[in-house]
Amino acid sequence: MESYLNENFGVKPKGSSEEVLQRWRKLCGVVKNPKRRFRFTANLSKRYEAAAMRRTNQEKLRIAVLVSKAAFQFIQGVSPSDYAVPEEVKAAGFQICADELGSIVEGHDLKKLKFHGSVAGIAEKLSTSTSNGLNDTDLFKKRKEIYGINKFSETQLRSFWIFVWEALQDMTLIILAFCALVSLIVGIATEGWPKGAHDGLGIVASILLVVFVTATSDYRQSLQFKDLDKEKKKIAIQVTRNGYRQKMSIYDLLPGDIVHLGIGDQVPADGLFISGFSVLIDESSLTGESEPVMVNIENPFLLSGTKVQDGSCKMMVTTVGMKTQWGKLMATLVEGGDDETPLQVKLNGVATIIGKIGLFFAIVTFAVLVQGLFARKLKDNTHWIWSGDDALEMLEYFAVAVTIVVVAVPEGLPLAVTLSLAFAMKKMMNDKALVRHLAACETMGSSTTICSDKTGTLTTNHMTVVKSCICMTVREVKPSNASNFGSEIPQSALKLLVQSIFNNTGGEVVINKEGKLEILGTPTESALLDFALLIGGDFQSERQSAKLVKVEPFNSVKKRMGVVLELPEGGLRAHCKGASEIILANCDKVIASNGEIVPLDEDSIKHLNVTINQFASEALRTLCLAYMEVENGFSPENPIPVSGYTCIGIVGIKDPVRPGVKESVAICRSAGITVRMVTGDNIHTAKAIARECGILTDEGIAIEGPDFREKSEEELQKLIPKIQVMARSSPLDKHTLVKHLRTTFDEVVAVTGDGTNDAPALHEADIGLAMGIAGTEVAKESADVIILDDNFSTIVTVAKWGRSVYINIQKFVQFQLTVNIVALIVNFSSACLTGNAPLTAVQLLWVNMIMDTLGALALATEPPNEDLMKRSPVGRRGSFISNVMWRNILGQSLYQFIVIWYLQAEGKAIFHLDGPGSDLILNTLIFNSFVFCQVFNEISSREMEKLDVFKGILENYVFVAVLSSTVIFQIIIVEFLGTFANTSPLTLAQWFLSIFIGFLGMPIAAALKLIPVGST
Repeated sequence: MESYLNENFGVKPKGSSEEVLQRWRKLCGVVKNPKRRFRFTANLSKRYEAAAMRRTNQEKLRIAVLVSKAAFQFIQGVSPSDYAVPEEVKAAGFQICADELGSIVEGHDLKKLKFHGSVAGIAEKLSTSTSNGLNDTDLFKKRKEIYGINKFSETQLRSFWIFVWEALQDMTLIILAFCALVSLIVGIATEGWPKGAHDGLGIVASILLVVFVTATSDYRQSLQFKDLDKEKKKIAIQVTRNGYRQKMSIYDLLPGDIVHLGIGDQVPADGLFISGFSVLIDESSLTGESEPVMVNIENPFLLSGTKVQDGSCKMMVTTVGMKTQWGKLMATLVEGGDDETPLQVKLNGVATIIGKIGLFFAIVTFAVLVQGLFARKLKDNTHWIWSGDDALEMLEYFAVAVTIVVVAVPEGLPLAVTLSLAFAMKKMMNDKALVRHLAACETMGSSTTICSDKTGTLTTNHMTVVKSCICMTVREVKPSNASNFGSEIPQSALKLLVQSIFNNTGGEVVINKEGKLEILGTPTESALLDFALLIGGDFQSERQSAKLVKVEPFNSVKKRMGVVLELPEGGLRAHCKGASEIILANCDKVIASNGEIVPLDEDSIKHLNVTINQFASEALRTLCLAYMEVENGFSPENPIPVSGYTCIGIVGIKDPVRPGVKESVAICRSAGITVRMVTGDNIHTAKAIARECGILTDEGIAIEGPDFREKSEEELQKLIPKIQVMARSSPLDKHTLVKHLRTTFDEVVAVTGDGTNDAPALHEADIGLAMGIAGTEVAKESADVIILDDNFSTIVTVAKWGRSVYINIQKFVQFQLTVNIVALIVNFSSACLTGNAPLTAVQLLWVNMIMDTLGALALATEPPNEDLMKRSPVGRRGSFISNVMWRNILGQSLYQFIVIWYLQAEGKAIFHLDGPGSDLILNTLIFNSFVFCQVFNEISSREMEKLDVFKGILENYVFVAVLSSTVIFQIIIVEFLGTFANTSPLTLAQWFLSIFIGFLGMPIAAALKLIPVGST
């Protein structure tokens, strides 16, 4: 079965082709309720619509760019526009309408932009300031009315009654409802009211119970997914409003807002470029065009949904929400839905196989029962005389056959996956992990390797400069000795140091609403800015005294950042900072202890390298700062020089290891998961942190990215299994390592990432884990799970939940297949050998609910336990329906079948049953014993290999509630609903025997677990 499923129902956890997704849908032959079965699968037609919309956008933008280029050449000679401001816009206090703004940005219309006075003119017409942003709160309401809000139309939450209606679409339930109707009509016609209505009403009541329990379960799931969707969409952005720089939700943005964008940010609305450096925009999400677009004063148009690939800038919002192309595309994409998960598809395959078998058995059962009726009538010579009772008997046979299909088609299998995933995702959200793609939950349970970043994941990301080597002298940095710092360093060197830190930065020092200084930026930038403030620097005056000519933002490939300044006294100066050994290699001079600039000789290089290694061995991040005077012929189009620098100094930044990381790494090791550290940091820093975390062991090796790149394929084959630390790695190194681990070594790889350049590795990995705090929007969008607290321990929690989901679904499949097999064989064999079925339609519907909706609730929502992380991972090639499961299923099925068959054959003799009601009492006993077999089998299914199945049972309230309600309702059915359910009240002895037969299944299940079968 496993090979058939892999061949026909095998999909990837992510990135499956449309052809594969279509193929398995076509193979699903026996589907009782397509609306419910395929509810959590991708809507392929909506995806085709989204792809068509992208192609249209691509063509529109291509034409718009060509037209705007042509118009730009003639722009000087064009007469002013005849645009008239609508009256309601004027009345609200604005001078331009939303449609005009939309046509300017979306159409890349430079001509119109010029008519409206360029960016400054449009800012004036929108009643905003390009420096202070929006500040008139009175106009906010009118602004929303005129221009709209920055929200996209979402699919409305469906009401409970829609789920009831969808549950009623089940083909078998519709046929049973028809049977019930015919039974009511014939029964009342022959036996009168109310006696003749009992059978029909019993089936109707059972159908309604099944429908309402199913709808309630599905409705709760939809609410959980809705909550998770809300969390996924929480995106904050830096905005200047009321003169203050602040973080704000993108959904609160209004036209006129001033937004600050950096590498990895998603453009939150359509807008116009105000100022910035080296801005490259990736428009592929909107247009499908892979070539990035340069945005500057000549091409100032920024479109919602596109990503900042390089550079940083200030943007003025012009168009928001559904008025943007991204808004319209998002509405279609949302309806396209998530890809179905591998387990969902695999269990659809299992349901299809068993459904076909069940359909065959149902047809044969019906044929045998009808043949028995005909044989009886031929024997009595009444085959030409048909009464209402005969019709009702035929109808009952048909209902039994249909109900066999109800029980035999395990429609609940793929839905149990969704139920388990929804439950796990909700709980993981509380544990600080936001799952973006359902499949990641499953895949994480099979992971064999975690490639983790160092900074912010293994460490706290709370950075401070604790050591420095300025002017060749090593000093400790403490708030207490900061005043001495300035007096110990020559003034010329101190001035250069402060100028370098305050100008060559991606961060900022601003005054917040309380009037206090606030540092904005990455933890590394914040640590440097704090250091410069500590030694007496003034950020605002330093930034105002020099003019930025060119900025090259930090790049994880080059591992450096650079700026060129125009100095107040004239002349140009370049500053750079980055990985210590890389920047130091670009220096040929150094500032000596007396403040003089001297050539960098061998002794000085040796001293500085020893200092770098000393800092690194203390687990400090090291950065080198350098500068050079640039000739006046420098143009902003030219790259910043990469050599000929003067070294200002080296700083050591402390970033402590997170509490609990060492324990989490040890848990991973015991779970068979290898943890590798992949970092851009110095190899000595990386090794020191890796040893502290327990990642680097005596058998493992640490390697640098440049060395890794030069290795041949043969060398990599031997090397990769031993690599525990990769330092000074580029995003490409990370991608290469992940690819080799997945393809060559067949590992299931989880990768963490926070930067834009990590996107390829996150995409390549089986599970991409993006950081919620430090991660860019590009990284988050490429990831499958977002770690909201950036903590490595949370990654281990995700792995634990992943294993829990996988095993819970295995437990449920084991339980449901046992019920399937027994119900099928009992009714089929009984029909063939005795001419009647011991389990009626109503009883089978109740059994179906126990094993389907209630069984899934009980077993698929079992919380994880610590033992899960003590077993080996499933890996890529593990069989889902394992030998252990087959052993338990077949052993338990055999026991249940023997017991029920024995009861059927010898029950009357054992209980001394005779008289007209004996058959009904015996069938009630068989039904009761069968149900209690399932109740105790449900408890046994909590553990597939361990004998102790009661451990933690009382902590799982759902399990206890489902089991209790099943038992209570079974008592009600047998004792009080006999006329509807074809049962008869039982004596205490009969109850005891029924429960004992069920209970006996538990020691048998325990004995089965002692039989060794191998795990695959």
